[in-house]
Amino acid sequence: MADGFTLVLDGLIDLLLMIPPVLLAMMIAGLAWYLQKSWRLALAVAAGLLFIVNQNLWKETIETLVLVVAAAGASMAIGVPTGIWAAHNERVWRVLQPVLDLMQTMPTFVYLIPVLILFGLGIAPGLIVTVVFAAPAPIRLTYLGITSVATPMLEAGQAFGATRSQLLWKVELPAALPTIMAGLTQCIMLCLSMVVIAALIGADGLGKPVVRALNSVNIPLGLEAGLAIVVLAIILDRMSRVRTGGAR
Repeated sequence: MADGFTLVLDGLIDLLLMIPPVLLAMMIAGLAWYLQKSWRLALAVAAGLLFIVNQNLWKETIETLVLVVAAAGASMAIGVPTGIWAAHNERVWRVLQPVLDLMQTMPTFVYLIPVLILFGLGIAPGLIVTVVFAAPAPIRLTYLGITSVATPMLEAGQAFGATRSQLLWKVELPAALPTIMAGLTQCIMLCLSMVVIAALIGADGLGKPVVRALNSVNIPLGLEAGLAIVVLAIILDRMSRVRTGGAR
């Protein structure tokens, strides 16, 4: 399993690195405009990515970006259905709640030990440990969003003869979408924080220069890598928000 994950992630990284950095930065800025219809955001994204290119941290940023997007996508794919299931089944939620409490209070470095033993060093163990660390956030917020849907909305849907599936897709999920997207934002931030720590088990990316800077007390290197992480976090956060309002 780890070899398969490594093959896919390394392939994506190599594919993105084949694109000239400035061109890829403009493509991501264009995607930001498409998602949020904001030229100011697109300009800020382009400026932030060009700053990273100027700091010679583009390769590490792409490695981190691929790992974060993959981990956040996997966490949401696990978290949203699990949160929906728990919202519709109180027994499932009672079982899940202490498990989620344990996962969210466990020190982050403890996650590295079993993953390191089972999967060794590399980017795949970094992905697995990041998914395990980040998945509780979308589970909790999806559960909160679904259970917070107003009862009159559900009763109106039932009065019009909606099935359980139709209620889920046409009433509950649209009403819970802002909360679910808040879970996505939290998931991305958790993935970014864990990706840096995962550098200790061989995951490439911006965590590597942070660890090198810590070991060698290299303040400029640590500051550069830290700023690149902040820029990437802001870009992903703004691009993943639910758009409200028109173009700006």
